[in-house]
Amino acid sequence: MCGGRGTRLDSETEKPLFEVGGRPMLARVADALAGSRAETAHAVVSPHAPETREFAAERADLAPVETPGEGYVEDLRAALRAVEPPVLTVAADLPLLDADAVNAVLDAYDEARRGVPEPPSKTVCVPAALKRELGASIDTAFERDGREVAPAGVNIVAQTDTETMYETYDARLAVNVNRLPDADLAEALL
Repeated sequence: MCGGRGTRLDSETEKPLFEVGGRPMLARVADALAGSRAETAHAVVSPHAPETREFAAERADLAPVETPGEGYVEDLRAALRAVEPPVLTVAADLPLLDADAVNAVLDAYDEARRGVPEPPSKTVCVPAALKRELGASIDTAFERDGREVAPAGVNIVAQTDTETMYETYDARLAVNVNRLPDADLAEALL
């Protein structure tokens, strides 16, 4: 998912192309996916990020999928019409993501779907306490089994309407770069 403008970053650069550690975040996420068990990667782009669309089109490992740019949920729905579930979705603002972290999510999904005819979708979350401990911003959090968790920007969307949660204490999934202090934190952790 890489169609955002990145207005909270207060940068002229489109969010997916914002550099962390000298490389665009989208390149870091694409490399993580390319090194993982994920079979195919698509860059879900919008009219709000034309340079991101061009960047993705130049990479052999990213096939752009055009969306209307009406927001994350609507763009995700548009993207899901172009590919067949189950689908791993990853936000482009996770510069610490690597192949091992992606494979851990895929492994958790594979484990959960053993013997289940229609496995549920899986939302990946991290404890909000981890984000606070690291100094990462928290834009969304909710209570789950007595703990406050935050979505990581990684999900597996299946063919059913049911959903389960995979909670991980993996810092690679806890740092979404939404603001300049998040970018500084990601650079320090790299």
